[in-house]
Amino acid sequence: MIDMETMNVDINQEKKIPGSLDQLFIITKYELLNYFRSRRFLILLIIGLIIDLLLTGIIGYYRPQSFLSSSLSFYSGWVGNSITFIIILSAIFFGGDSISGEFQNKTGFFIASRPIRRSSIYTGKWIASFIASFLIIIIFLAITIANGVYYFGASVPYQLWDALAFSILYLAAVLGFAFFFSSLFKSSAYSIIVTVILFLFAFTLIQFIVSSLVGIEPWFIITYASGIISNIFTVPFPPHVVTTVTHLGHGRTLTTTTYNATISEGLIIMAGYFIISTLLGLFVFEKREFN
Repeated sequence: MIDMETMNVDINQEKKIPGSLDQLFIITKYELLNYFRSRRFLILLIIGLIIDLLLTGIIGYYRPQSFLSSSLSFYSGWVGNSITFIIILSAIFFGGDSISGEFQNKTGFFIASRPIRRSSIYTGKWIASFIASFLIIIIFLAITIANGVYYFGASVPYQLWDALAFSILYLAAVLGFAFFFSSLFKSSAYSIIVTVILFLFAFTLIQFIVSSLVGIEPWFIITYASGIISNIFTVPFPPHVVTTVTHLGHGRTLTTTTYNATISEGLIIMAGYFIISTLLGLFVFEKREFN
């Protein structure tokens, strides 16, 4: 939640009402400070470091060939299996209650009574969440690259930078979705729980049912689009449709279909989620009454 006393100092120092850009800068600045003061950033950073340290120890001790056969397989195993999890945690930590907390703790009532645009509040909070999440990702990747340089020298595959670009767009989309639910609920607990359930359980389950059992491409699910982050490390890129026939015996077979989003499709889905959910969240926030 925004620190009203310190933020008011910046606002009152202006001889006139701050413009939209000034308001945006002030909101972003103090929201970032709140993340550091509440130790959210530190907790998420520790989680990322634990993942890095576990992978460092396991690879250094067991020397698995699945990681050490090539630099591409190394970065695929390290980044492809971890980065989306860190992004989802970032959305939960920084976006899950970013808006709903203002309703629950009544701080939004005092903000709304000031000459501050709601769009500046919403956008400033989103930018602060994005910056904090991006810093976590960069630190995680820096340790990843340090390990990669130790085993393979400066041979960093271009797929890593593609995965980083895809991850940035995925982060924007997930944060937009989290902010939408945060605007929808006045309880921080509800908005956080819904975000956790959707991204850690529901979307994955729905994707499996729709694609494998029903045989329909789950193009409408954001976690389906995020598959391009890990698939970019596969050469050649996985085919769009994979059909598997399993023989069950006694002449019976089970046919399952797996879909892999193409790069262009994945980018379009993530961009669509970001634009639509962010605008919907802002619309809901603009219409909600503080009482």
